[in-house]
Amino acid sequence: MRKTTAPAKPLARSRAQARGACLCGAVEIEIDMPAFWAWHDHSRSTQRAQGCAYATYIGCWKSRVRVVKGARRIARFEVPGTRAIRSFCARCGTPLFYERARARAMINIPRALFDGRTGREPLYHIAIEETPEWAWRNERLVPLKGYPGVMWTRGRRKARAIADPFGD
Repeated sequence: MRKTTAPAKPLARSRAQARGACLCGAVEIEIDMPAFWAWHDHSRSTQRAQGCAYATYIGCWKSRVRVVKGARRIARFEVPGTRAIRSFCARCGTPLFYERARARAMINIPRALFDGRTGREPLYHIAIEETPEWAWRNERLVPLKGYPGVMWTRGRRKARAIADPFGD
């Protein structure tokens, strides 16, 4: 006679969840709120993986993250030398997860996947010394005439030499 085991009890869920999705909507995820922490990652590896100067992540316990749609659409890439795993939507390429070998119980998720709150504000900056020189650094922005919604950093005007009227 074969032994049967009782079905596993579902994990207790917090009262609030946040839902996120990739660009094309093929993959949807859900986290139990609040996220454990949030930060801005300026590292060169994140710049390359995300295609931008920095990315904002939330960190969650893996047990509090669920793929609610499109698990088969998730592709994984192991970063050589670090054993970190970056996952993305195989259909549209949206980065989804960043898992570090030294923190196996945690998973990092790009904050931009979520339209609503995640329960944590990004208060930390990691690898800020790796910020590229071309990144925006709080310069004053002004509207670009003729292009609604486009802002630009106006160059500094050079002071013109004024002729001395007294001939000094």
